[in-house]
Parts: sequence; C-alpha cells; structure tokens
Amino acid sequence: MYLALKHTHITFAVLSILLFSLRGFWMLTTPAKLQRRWVKIVPHIIDTLLLISAIALTVTINQYPLTHGWLTAKLIALVAYIGLGTIALKRGKTRNIRILAFIMALACVVYIVWVALRHSAF
Repeated sequence: MYLALKHTHITFAVLSILLFSLRGFWMLTTPAKLQRRWVKIVPHIIDTLLLISAIALTVTINQYPLTHGWLTAKLIALVAYIGLGTIALKRGKTRNIRILAFIMALACVVYIVWVALRHSAF
C-alpha cells in the first residue's frame, strides 16, 4: 500500500510541476493560452489528487506536519509555492513581477523535492 501511495504521489507531483512549468512558459511567451478551459481545470484536478495522496501518505507512515519537522517544512514551502504561483500566473501586476514570482515558485518546488528526498528540512 505504501509503495502504491508513494508512486501515486510522485506521479501527481511530477505532473503538477510539469504543468506549472508549461503554464509559466506560456505566461512568458503566449499568455492567451492560459485562458484555455482545460488549462484552468486540469491543474486543480491534479493538485487535488496530489494533496489527497499526500494526506494518505502521512497517515500511512504515521508522520504529520507540525509534529515532524521535514513535513512542516514541506507544508510551509507548499504554501509559499501556491502564493508565488498565483502571483506568477494571475495576480502579478507586471511581467517582471510575474517572472520573479515564477522563479521563486520553482525554487520552492526544488526545496520541497529536496526535503522529500532527505526527510530533513536542512
């Protein structure tokens, strides 16, 4: 059960990262593509499944945010990633702000993956 959940979580994480990267690329090159219906729906489905698999994993391994530092770090970085992602793809007032937010969001993703691989916040 654990391995199936872990691989499911990793799969949704990769899909989420790839789709975010694609949307960031479109934000820089052809912003009109961000208005496509599927582009507005599919990320929410993938991210919901990613969150469900994350919750299932925490219950399965009996480790929880605010109790285990590495999961707390992932959760904090996730909140930062979501905030920066919305600035990058929607709420950034200028192109430069969107680019900076996009880069910082990707840095959060790198940190989240690093923490996940090492089970350590540092």
